[in-house]
Amino acid sequence: MLGNKTIVLGITGSVAAYKAAEIASQLVQAGAKVNVIMTEEAIQFVSPVTFRALTGRPVVTEMFDLASEFSIEHVSLAAAADIVVIAPATANIIAKLAAGIADDMLCCTVLATKAPVVIAPAMETNMYTNPVTRDNLSKLRARNFVIIGPSAGWLASGKEGVGRLADISDIIGSICEVLGKGRDLAGKHIVVTAGGTQEPIDPVRYISNRSSGKMGYALAEAARDRGAQVSLITAPALLTEPPGVGVIKVGTAQEMLQAVENIAPRADALVMAAAVADYRPTRAAKDKIKKGEARLTLELECTPDILGTVKGKLIKVGFAAESSNLVENARHKLKQKGLDLIVANDITASDSGFGADSNRVTIIDREGKIDNLPLLPKREVADKILDKVVEFLAKRGRKSTTGIEVELREGHIARKYIPIKKRYRRLFPKFKAAFTFVTNIGEIQTNAGLCRSGSSNSLELRKGLPKWFKAHPELKPGDKVIIEVIELNKRYRLRIA
Repeated sequence: MLGNKTIVLGITGSVAAYKAAEIASQLVQAGAKVNVIMTEEAIQFVSPVTFRALTGRPVVTEMFDLASEFSIEHVSLAAAADIVVIAPATANIIAKLAAGIADDMLCCTVLATKAPVVIAPAMETNMYTNPVTRDNLSKLRARNFVIIGPSAGWLASGKEGVGRLADISDIIGSICEVLGKGRDLAGKHIVVTAGGTQEPIDPVRYISNRSSGKMGYALAEAARDRGAQVSLITAPALLTEPPGVGVIKVGTAQEMLQAVENIAPRADALVMAAAVADYRPTRAAKDKIKKGEARLTLELECTPDILGTVKGKLIKVGFAAESSNLVENARHKLKQKGLDLIVANDITASDSGFGADSNRVTIIDREGKIDNLPLLPKREVADKILDKVVEFLAKRGRKSTTGIEVELREGHIARKYIPIKKRYRRLFPKFKAAFTFVTNIGEIQTNAGLCRSGSSNSLELRKGLPKWFKAHPELKPGDKVIIEVIELNKRYRLRIA
């Protein structure tokens, strides 16, 4: 995604400036060309030599640098940029950009560029919550600047509060997400499943498989980078959650079925990369089974057929992990489950498949076309699969769908609550059952109450939200908020659209 992209990384005078070194390093490792601009204050925290070593590029620190390779620096840097990222961004730089001031190289570059601009604020809590700063951020959002964070936590002052630089993974993910907008999956909702389900035998043991989840996570990241809204339904996996992706954690095949049924009907495509257990114990023991007899017999039953159960007009992609008769078995599964595509791989190959970072697959579509791919990194395989999904979406001409997007009205802001329409009711727990919102000011405990209109299927999210509304005084009627499912019935992400 970041290969051959030119990124201007602006660094300002914050204690968090040292974290920009890791951002620069990760961007370079991902294949991007990174041009660093440091303000005079930033140099007091981190040396430009650090960034020159990490990027292999000259670091711009002055408005007029006759030794620079850039002709008219702010113009050439701005024109070359695919995206401008300011991390960390102080209250000072935010104020100057909001006012259109151009008194240093970073401000001049931002004013001169037509590329998208991502800002990651970092400052003390009182500075961040000051109405002036809030108003400045609101102005930048209105100009289509993307604001990431800040998050809550331990600050340089020795106090806890909102103002920490967003996690580096979230910043990198946001960069990928912004660069993906306008690409071939923009506006589409893609549901991806990943990992191997775990079917309990007793409180200690379970039946599972060798799936690492890497293929599913690669698909989620690739879909995100191509502009899609992505819901990743994942069984247990020792992988980092992809930034910019709505993650729903499940354990068993039954839980995965429930999550898919809740989300897939509104999606454009379902990609079932998860290795769902075919069988489960008919009854899980409540207590640990003690070692005793030389033999132990377990009675098993079939798990639910998720792909066969899901209905709707969405594109359905299945996977077939086979040890023999690869194409024949995959074709049978394709027809049996009514799929648009099936991705088959030979699990006996030592250099691909379960646990590996690469895969060698055969893609078969419902029209009978077969594509045999060579051994490729799983991320490249993911893009090949999504290329096919894009083709089918184009043929089908379906309207794109979005996530849970709520437009706020004056009454919502005044009474500090978020209404949920009845068609989204099943994505939330029972009335008054507690769950958590993950927000830029930390986690908020809330619950769902009945809508005051009296509709039994409509909800109001109110408890704990006055604190969040207070932290966002810039909200006005017509603004929209996004609610993303992290873990069904337990954790949700709340952010301003």
